[in-house]
Amino acid sequence: MATQTATTDGSVYIPYDQREGEESIVYFTRDLSAEGLRKAFARVKGTLVGSVAIKLHTGEKDGPNIIPRPWVKELVDNDIPGGTIVETNTYYDGDRYTTEQHRETIAHNGWTFCPVDIMDEEGTVDLPVSGGTWFDAVSMGGHIVNYDSMLALTHFKGHVMGGFGGSNKNLGIGCADGRIGKAQIHTRPGGDQWGIAEEEFMERMTESTKATVDHFGERIVFVNVMRNMSVSCDCEGTAAQPVVTPNVGILASTDILAIDQACVDLVYAMREEDRHDLVERMESRHGLRQLTYMKELGMGNDRYRLVDIDNSDAEITREEAVAHVVPFAG
Repeated sequence: MATQTATTDGSVYIPYDQREGEESIVYFTRDLSAEGLRKAFARVKGTLVGSVAIKLHTGEKDGPNIIPRPWVKELVDNDIPGGTIVETNTYYDGDRYTTEQHRETIAHNGWTFCPVDIMDEEGTVDLPVSGGTWFDAVSMGGHIVNYDSMLALTHFKGHVMGGFGGSNKNLGIGCADGRIGKAQIHTRPGGDQWGIAEEEFMERMTESTKATVDHFGERIVFVNVMRNMSVSCDCEGTAAQPVVTPNVGILASTDILAIDQACVDLVYAMREEDRHDLVERMESRHGLRQLTYMKELGMGNDRYRLVDIDNSDAEITREEAVAHVVPFAG
């Protein structure tokens, strides 16, 4: 095996054969539907116990690319009875800046079939960061400690600052409270609100994620939906850039690094014309530092077995997984 490429440069993609270490399992289905979501979740749900928080981006008003609400309703109704969608308020001034605005947006978007907990509505809690460079602790929505388990249900897509938004972004930004925690990640004291970018931003966000992942331990699992992957985050709502990247499928794992790495690898395995815009967004923002820093922090493995649950759990290559994709047609 080739020697592990040692880089902290988030604009550099590390090919699979240049990685070292153990392999995790990432489950994969091409079935982009409520049933496909349930099939993927079924492979990892066994570690969830007690009260389950579903960390989901519920979106700005009328956002076109979020995970379809009926899919989530079917998942909750059948597989997570009593589950609660959890969110925190935003750091930017918009439709989800205050709890009142946020609740109105949640209702507008139709997230009314189960409880939705805005975790920083009644305050914050500091969760410790083990082995971090930037933080000893990160401020989270205070209600996070009310849950026994968590499902990170993530729409994988691009992101204006992070390059890409996978499970790491969903938790790192999405569990930090809207005033203190998100400021810790984005802003130096006395500095510009969005003054932290590229490698430092990826590292701060990842340390925030690590605090949440460590808090739940084995009682957290990850599902990433590779559908409607604009280069824009769902926080941009109807202003998101048009989708040009083909839809791929749904992935599930108990390893946060493995699942985000697999999604990135599937994008890189596409034809150049299909992957160009999303790869450019990831590399130009140095977003790949999310992956190498998760590995440095011991958050998982960047090597994995991709298991095709549509085909008797056969192990497949990334190229085989994206062989079916067609150019996005809207």
